[in-house]
Amino acid sequence: MILPFFQVDAFAEAPLGGNPAAVMPLEEWLPDAQLQAIAAENNLSETAFTVPDATGKADYRLRWFTPTVEVDMCGHATLAAGHVLLTGDRVRFATRSGVLAVERQGDLLQLDLPASEVTAGEAPETLAALGVTGEVHRGRGGNGAVIVSLPDEAAVRAVRPDFAALRGINSLVMVTAPGERHAVASRVFAAYHGIDEDPVTGSAHAALVPLWAARLGRTRFTAAQVSRRGGLLQCELRGERVLLGGRCWTVIEGSFQL
Repeated sequence: MILPFFQVDAFAEAPLGGNPAAVMPLEEWLPDAQLQAIAAENNLSETAFTVPDATGKADYRLRWFTPTVEVDMCGHATLAAGHVLLTGDRVRFATRSGVLAVERQGDLLQLDLPASEVTAGEAPETLAALGVTGEVHRGRGGNGAVIVSLPDEAAVRAVRPDFAALRGINSLVMVTAPGERHAVASRVFAAYHGIDEDPVTGSAHAALVPLWAARLGRTRFTAAQVSRRGGLLQCELRGERVLLGGRCWTVIEGSFQL
C-alpha cells in the first residue's frame, strides 16, 4: 500500500520554523491501530489524516494523532491540511471539534476554530511542575488548558518544567505574558499527549486569544510562541470563534509505503 505524504511547517515565517505536521490524504479510513502506528512512525507532534466527506457538511473528514494518542483538536495540523488540500479560497473539515475551515487571506492561511471559555482557577500541581508562581486560568473545549500568566516574555522563556510531573496533568499547560515584539508571548507543554513542548499550538490559542483580547481591550493582535523553533500567529476574536492566520511551507512530499 502506497499512501501520499506531506510534511508541512505551519505558523512558520520560513521553512524549518513553526510546527511540523504530517498530512496524509486517504480515500478511506484505515484501522485506528494502523493510523496510530503511522503517527508513531512519523514521530511528529501531529499527523493529520483526511478522507473525503460524503455528507455535504464539509469537504473532508479530519482526524489528528500524536505519536501516542488521537486528540480532540489540533490547530497547526489543520492549517497544514488546508495548505495541502485547498484548491479554491476555502476548505472545510469535519472533526471531533465541529467543522473547522481554512481560508486564503492574502499571503496567509486563516484557521477558524471555536473559542474556548476561560475562567480563573487554581492549579497548584501545575505550578509546582512548572517551577513558577502566577495567575492561573482554565480553558474549556479543545484539549482543555491550564494557563499560567507570568510577568514578561523573559520569564516565559526561562521556564524549565519538570516534564515527568507534567505527564501526570491531563491538560495542555501554557505559560504566557506580554510579548516584546508582539502583543503576546507563550509556550505550550503537552506532556500528557507525549509531547514535552509543542513548537506552535493553534488549539492553545483557542483559549489564549479570548484571555488576551479581554486583557488588551482589542480583538486583533499578533502572538509569538517562543519555543525553540518559534512561530507567529495573527489572532482575531470574532464572537465565539477564534481566527488564526499563519504561513505554511511544504518541506517534504513523497509516499508512505506499508
